[in-house]
Amino acid sequence: MTVEFVVAFPVVVVVAVIAVNAMLFFSECAAFDRVARDAVRVHAASPAYGQGLEQSRASVQAAIEEALDQPYTDVRVAVEGASLGHVTFTATLEFHPTLFGMGMKSQVFGVSLPSLEHAVAFTIDVYKPGVVT
Repeated sequence: MTVEFVVAFPVVVVVAVIAVNAMLFFSECAAFDRVARDAVRVHAASPAYGQGLEQSRASVQAAIEEALDQPYTDVRVAVEGASLGHVTFTATLEFHPTLFGMGMKSQVFGVSLPSLEHAVAFTIDVYKPGVVT
């Protein structure tokens, strides 16, 4: 029975680490989708007078990072112009696996745990104060 335990224990740990990280990733993705949508709606849809796209992008990224302040996630926001005055904000969440919350791990018992990414894109019509069309 001891030999069976020694053989099965690493497999059980690897499966548990993968399952916990998968659930944590899905949870972070759900929160990220909600927070990113709200950040774009609040900080980019109606910018302050004279505020450019880069400042809106920085505000959106700061709002998302503040809401999702976890050591195992990184956030990037990109902005690009689309047709007819619309602007697309693309927010990307990068998730780094953990070992049951005890720091980042790239592998467990020789099994690789790669970083995962989740991206959402929102296209909005930016209101320009003082501009009448």
